[in-house]
Amino acid sequence: MSDALTLPAETRERAGKGASRALRREGRVPAVIYGGKEEPTLIHVEAKELVKQLGTGHFMNSIVTIELGGKKVKTLPKDVSLHPVNDRPEHVDFFRLGKGAKVDVSVPVVFTNEEGSPGLKKGGVLNVVRHELELVCEADKIPSEIEIDVTGKEVGDSIHISELKLPEGSESAITDRDFTIATLVAPSALKKSEGAEGEEGEGDVDPQDVPATEQGEDEDAAQEQEDKSE
Repeated sequence: MSDALTLPAETRERAGKGASRALRREGRVPAVIYGGKEEPTLIHVEAKELVKQLGTGHFMNSIVTIELGGKKVKTLPKDVSLHPVNDRPEHVDFFRLGKGAKVDVSVPVVFTNEEGSPGLKKGGVLNVVRHELELVCEADKIPSEIEIDVTGKEVGDSIHISELKLPEGSESAITDRDFTIATLVAPSALKKSEGAEGEEGEGDVDPQDVPATEQGEDEDAAQEQEDKSE
């Protein structure tokens, strides 16, 4: 499960660009808590603490408890607006989590037991199609990552969502197709060497593989032979 984070906050009385700029000058970041069939709550948080939590790498997939006026509000970060030049956070949207709530999240995938894959041992390459999975999870059971075991996988094999046993309380947000997460492919160097061997065995030469200078010399020789015969 993803780590739970705590973020102290204070309410803000005014919205608008001017009020937000004043908060940022004081080292605060304006934010809002919405959802849960309640009115949105305007808040602001300390910029340094927010940056620290963003640096964990799992802020967006974590339950963040907002401490506000002696109360604790469980939320899930939904959006962080960053400054286009310095990447400093400028605004945060938090979604209020009610009891039994389900949320849409993107959870990273991690591949395990690569030493148990015959295809990887032969030099195959794991081609990751999806680095994250879109899941619908119970708010208190959000996984920090999804592990995918590649034991027994050969070159040419694919890993689909239907093969995974997702954690309890989680299901795929995409239900209309059995999408591919990763494939095991041969390395490009191996493909090229096999192709070269096949061409030598057949003895055929593609005209496109012959340098243009050689093609020109052959054409000139053929024309000279025609002139002599005439």
